[in-house]
Amino acid sequence: MESTLIILAVLVVAVLGRANTVALAASLLLVLKLLQVDQYTFPFIEKGGTFWGLVLLIAAILVPLARGTVTLRDLGHVFLSWVGLSAFILSLITTYMSGQGLQYLTVQGHSEVMPALILGAVIAAAFLGGVPVGPFITSGILALLVKLIAKL
Repeated sequence: MESTLIILAVLVVAVLGRANTVALAASLLLVLKLLQVDQYTFPFIEKGGTFWGLVLLIAAILVPLARGTVTLRDLGHVFLSWVGLSAFILSLITTYMSGQGLQYLTVQGHSEVMPALILGAVIAAAFLGGVPVGPFITSGILALLVKLIAKL
């Protein structure tokens, strides 16, 4: 019952903040829970959701390449501007940080920080216009911070 109330609260915050992706995700989980199929579906979502979510996200990003709306010439020109080079370097850094975050949460087993990551993502999506893909990057930054502090 407590978990249902928490997801319901996330849904309310998401709706109030017009964070449609968070509202849709919370609604999906609530429906699965209310249909009492959560014991079958939640493990699948928890285990494979990140992978399949990333597959869909990357596929969406690659569509302009697959469609041909971004050409080899376009790719060459993007690296001739400071904005393109900055985007490339920042993409390297944030993708690396996301990988570190995923490892910190899963392999290293620091899932106890998930409530803080989720709450931050929900509030940022609902009230700051953010997109809740930040928890992996956030946990990657956190993993780096923990490593730095441990060395002091």
